[in-house]
Amino acid sequence: MNITSDTLRLYAVTDRSWLRPGETLASVVEELLKAGVTCVQLREKHAEEELLLREAIELRELCTQYNVPLIINDRPDIAIKVRADGVHVGQSDMAISEARKLLGDQYLIGGSAHNVAEALAAQRAGADYIGCGAIFGSSTKRDATNLSPQELRAICEAVSIPAVAIGGISLGNVETLRGTGIAGVAVVSGLFAAEDKAAAVASFLEHL
Repeated sequence: MNITSDTLRLYAVTDRSWLRPGETLASVVEELLKAGVTCVQLREKHAEEELLLREAIELRELCTQYNVPLIINDRPDIAIKVRADGVHVGQSDMAISEARKLLGDQYLIGGSAHNVAEALAAQRAGADYIGCGAIFGSSTKRDATNLSPQELRAICEAVSIPAVAIGGISLGNVETLRGTGIAGVAVVSGLFAAEDKAAAVASFLEHL
């Protein structure tokens, strides 16, 4: 599967900690898909295996229905089981080259980068796209260090594969990423914590 800038324009990364009473991860993801998110990543690092697999199956069905790629964080085995579109591996996760050996060319592989050297290494290892951050800090990764817009621009200029910005991105700061060369933004709480998720998606798409 090929990935394009349009595919990465608004990339929703799941976080069940923002679920409200009566909501499920699947119900929220479907709400976001209906509103127009262009890619979904299932990232539930602390979920038990059975729950993770069940959620992956549910999200695979939804993403197929809306013709949107489903990426599984750090679990090539789950991606294979549910026939997801790809995986995302961070700097502390499985090596991109190892993931590529397991998955072959039919799956997308995303890598993480905090600087130009890491971005180029990810591209050489076979990544299809790069997640760059944390741009504005992170509520999900306490040890994340901020990545400046200048470094983000340098990454985008250095690599030939698409790059998405991630880390604390909100409607209040997404405008500052204009001109950096990113293909899109990966958003966690800006979507999953929004009271009106459809309105949040529409606003992000308008800004982007």
